[in-house]
Amino acid sequence: MATIKVESKSGTTHVSFVCQRCRQPLKLDHSFNTLDRQLLAELSAPFTAVESNEDELDIISKPALDDVEVDENYSKRDITSTPEPDEDAGDFLLLGETSPGNMDNLSHRIRVSSALFDVMSGQSEIDHPLCEECTDNLLDQLDNQLKITEDECKDYREFLENLDSNHTEEDGSNLDVELQQLQAEEQSLRQQLQNLETEQEHTEALLEKEREISQKLQDEEDKYWKEYNEYKRQVQELEDEQRSVDNQLKYAQTQLDKLKKTNVFNTTFHIWHSGHFGTINNFRLGRLPSVPVDWNEINAAWGQTVLLLNSLAKKMNLTFQRYRLVPFGNHSYIESLSDKSKELPLYGSGGFRFFWDTKFDQAMVAFLDCLQQFKEEVEKGDTGFCLPYKMEKGKIEDSSTGTSYSIKIQFNSEEQWTKALKYMLTNLKWGLAWVSSQFANK
Repeated sequence: MATIKVESKSGTTHVSFVCQRCRQPLKLDHSFNTLDRQLLAELSAPFTAVESNEDELDIISKPALDDVEVDENYSKRDITSTPEPDEDAGDFLLLGETSPGNMDNLSHRIRVSSALFDVMSGQSEIDHPLCEECTDNLLDQLDNQLKITEDECKDYREFLENLDSNHTEEDGSNLDVELQQLQAEEQSLRQQLQNLETEQEHTEALLEKEREISQKLQDEEDKYWKEYNEYKRQVQELEDEQRSVDNQLKYAQTQLDKLKKTNVFNTTFHIWHSGHFGTINNFRLGRLPSVPVDWNEINAAWGQTVLLLNSLAKKMNLTFQRYRLVPFGNHSYIESLSDKSKELPLYGSGGFRFFWDTKFDQAMVAFLDCLQQFKEEVEKGDTGFCLPYKMEKGKIEDSSTGTSYSIKIQFNSEEQWTKALKYMLTNLKWGLAWVSSQFANK
């Protein structure tokens, strides 16, 4: 319970209580200031009757002052209230100048009012004091509760009257029969309950077995999916390998088709010309005073020429008479079959002694003889075959002019020797073309 002390302009101190519901300040009736012992006993009699004599308060006698602190502007004191006071009812503030006599009277009145309100609040569920508006609302609520309670009592009373009027004594034998029936039904229900419990145990055992079977099936399913994934991975790897092999096979087939269409002789031995020189694989065969070709290049050209003619002869299964070609790079030579110890070199080094050495000329004449044998062998199978230049006894004849050119280098000019070599390469190129056309698919 809260109290407020306010000083007026005239110096008089007023004490105000607060409504315990709306918390608005209250002005107490003047009759609270003139309470005597008999009136206070009548007001508090219904509430204090249940309290012990030891807890009663002397609310008429003046209380003692506890721990008074005085300052020049205000004074503060603590006033003891009921044994179970409210949290805000213990202390308050006095403002202004007060005399000891006024303080005693004021304290006595406040103690009396506070004790009365505490007794009323302690003996009910409603905290006091209350303002007039809150009191009216509380009375309305209590009236409604009273009306509801009276209606319930009325209903209970009517029900009791109806129960008393309809009550009849039942036959004891019927009750015994009914009791026996109920006991038998109870026994039957207990038996059913026991059967159900046994069935439940059996069902739980079956359920546990089914769970074990389900777990085994789950493990087998997991194992199956693992194996399935592994097999699927292997299948994908095999499919990748298959696609890779197919691509490689396709590429190999493409290369094979390309190689089948490729003429090996034309690719390996490229015969062409460079000015006055006939060339084989870009090696010039011959020399001129104005263009002194190095003998290493001439020897390499002769090595390629011997290798070409020897390859064409093997392709046709041709064995030359009187001579055997020995391709040996830039030191190729021709071996005489009549005198195997005699080797005719198709390479030279130049110099004065070289021009007086007849073995190089004999080797070139022997090569021309082998080329003539190749021509004759081709004409046996193809009468329409004809080389552009006629070859006979170490000479090559230009059929358009009727001029013959010796293939020997001795007692011959370099121009005529170079032209004879160029015509010889031309005949060899024609032979190469014929062999390529006849043995393209073999």
